[in-house]
Amino acid sequence: MLNGAPARFAYTLLWCAALPFLPARLWWRGRREPSYRSHVGERFGRYAGAARAVGNDVLWIHAVSVGETRAAAPLIERLVREHPRRTILLTHMTATGREAGRELFGNRVVQAWLPYDVPFAVNRFLAHFHPRAGLLVETELWPNLAAAAARRRIPLLLINARLSERSARGYARVAALARPLLRSLAGVAAQTEQDAARLSTLGATDVVVTGNLKFDIDVAPALRARGEVLRARFGAGRPVIVLASTRAGEEALLLEALARSSLPPALLVVIVPRHPQRFDDVAALLKARGLAFARRSDERDVPNDVRVVLGDSMGEMHAYYAAADIAFVGGSLLPLGGQNLIEPIASGVPTLVGPHTFNFTQAANAAIGAGAALRVADADELWRIVERLLADAAARERMRAQAAAFIAAHRGATERLWRWLAPRISPAAADSRPRDPAPKACRQPP
Repeated sequence: MLNGAPARFAYTLLWCAALPFLPARLWWRGRREPSYRSHVGERFGRYAGAARAVGNDVLWIHAVSVGETRAAAPLIERLVREHPRRTILLTHMTATGREAGRELFGNRVVQAWLPYDVPFAVNRFLAHFHPRAGLLVETELWPNLAAAAARRRIPLLLINARLSERSARGYARVAALARPLLRSLAGVAAQTEQDAARLSTLGATDVVVTGNLKFDIDVAPALRARGEVLRARFGAGRPVIVLASTRAGEEALLLEALARSSLPPALLVVIVPRHPQRFDDVAALLKARGLAFARRSDERDVPNDVRVVLGDSMGEMHAYYAAADIAFVGGSLLPLGGQNLIEPIASGVPTLVGPHTFNFTQAANAAIGAGAALRVADADELWRIVERLLADAAARERMRAQAAAFIAAHRGATERLWRWLAPRISPAAADSRPRDPAPKACRQPP
C-alpha cells in the first residue's frame, strides 16, 4: 500500500486527470441549478474579483451543503456576535449549500466555493483569504487542503464531526491518505463517543465530544409563518404527510405502496426530493403514473381532487414540516444512510424513518427510544402507521410531547463546542507563515 507523501501524490494525479472534465460537469449540473455556472473560477482557486475583499483577520468555515450549513448556523451566529470585527468566510461545494448560506446570513459573511482539492487551487484559496483558522463541518476531509493549511500553519479543526461505521471502514482502506490527514488536524469536536472513537482509531488527536449542533437549531418565526401559509394552501381540513428529502428510487416505492393502501383520498402527500436537480424527474414519475399533482413553485391553492404536491422549492424544509401532520425522512427506505431527522422532530411533527439510518445511527436510535420517532420496515408499513396515527390524535400528541422533551434533553452542543473552540480560534492562536513548498504534482499554472 502507498503511504504518506506517495499516496497523496497518486491521489493528486487522479485529480489532475479529472480537471479537464470538471467544467463540463459544472455546466451539466447548471442546467437545473444555475448556481453551478456562477463563479466557476473559484473552483480552481481564482478569487480576485469573485469574492469581495476581506480583512487580515479571517475565520473560515466550510459547510459542504445545505445540511452542514444549517447545522453550523448556531455557531456562525455566535461567531458573528462574539467577533464582530472578524471576517467570517463561509465556503461550500453545492449550490444548495451556498443558497442556504445566503438566506441564513446575507452579507454578514463572505461566501465562496471551496476549490477542488488540487495543490494549485487550494494554495490560491489560502493565499487569497489568509484565514487564521479553518472549521470543517462534519466530515469534510481533503488531503491536499489539509497539507497546504499545515504548511501555512493554519489550524484546521473538524467540528460537529461524525463518522459512521461504514465510512470508517472506507477511510481505513485508504489509511495512507486518511491517517496523515487526520493527524494534521488541530483538533476534532465529535458528535458522539462512537464518532470520537472511530476518528481516534484512524489517527485523529485532541478529540472531544461536544454533541450535535443540529439539536440547537431554532426554527425561524418566518418559516413557521410560511408553514401556516402552506397549510392554508394545502387545505386546512386535509391530513398532510411530508415525504422529506427523498432519494432516487424511493418515490416510486412510496407511490406504489400508497396505491395499495386503504388511506382516504383526502390525504395530501407532499414529496420534497433531497436534490433540486431531481424535481423534474419526480414530476415525470408522477405524470407517468397518471397522478394529478400541484407544484409548490406555482404558489396556488391545492384543489381537493389533487392528492400530491411536489415540493420544488429551496430553503423551506422547516415550513413544510410546520404544515404537516406527519413526516417521513427519506434516504432511509433504501440503504442510503438517511437524512436529518432532527429537523422534523424539532418542529414537533410525528416523524417516521426507514430501516437504513446509518448516517444518523445514534440520533435515530435515541429518537426512537424516546418515542419521538418511529421506524418502519418498508413503504407498506409506513402507510399502515400513517393510517394508524391519523386515526389517533392522542398518539400524535404524545409523539409531539416526546419530541419536545427529546430535543430539550440534547440541546447545548453550541455552548460546549464554543468553550472548546474559542481559545483555538483566537487571533493569537495561529501563525500563517508558510513552512514548506507545495508538492510538485499538478503545480499552479502561470
